[in-house]
Amino acid sequence: MPTLTGRSGPEPYLTRITSDTGHELLADEPLDKGGQNLGLTPGELLAASLSACVCITVRMYAQRKQWPLTGVEAQVTLERNEQQVVTRLGCALQLAGEQLTEEQRLRLLRVAELCPIHKTLMGAVPISTQLA
Repeated sequence: MPTLTGRSGPEPYLTRITSDTGHELLADEPLDKGGQNLGLTPGELLAASLSACVCITVRMYAQRKQWPLTGVEAQVTLERNEQQVVTRLGCALQLAGEQLTEEQRLRLLRVAELCPIHKTLMGAVPISTQLA
């Protein structure tokens, strides 16, 4: 099971996230929220996960079908309420490939909604938090 670990030190809000596969990224808050703006906010990381998963899933499907897809862009927007809870995500999908038919484009749009992160966000995922 993959494990990601977030570590926060004396710098306000700056969090180093490492994966057990050796990757690292930074999360932070913007300057106006007391952070240093050195990384994506947690909400942006959530939106980034959806964007990446949509692009990868669409690309894999088109490759498997040998369709002439030359590029994918998934622009994800997020809305938050006053408590900063993400209340809505929107995904605008751009498909590059002049020879894609309209039928193929519509199928890839449906495939985008079947990516694992999309399915996860649409369902209820239990989260267990405990002291280590």
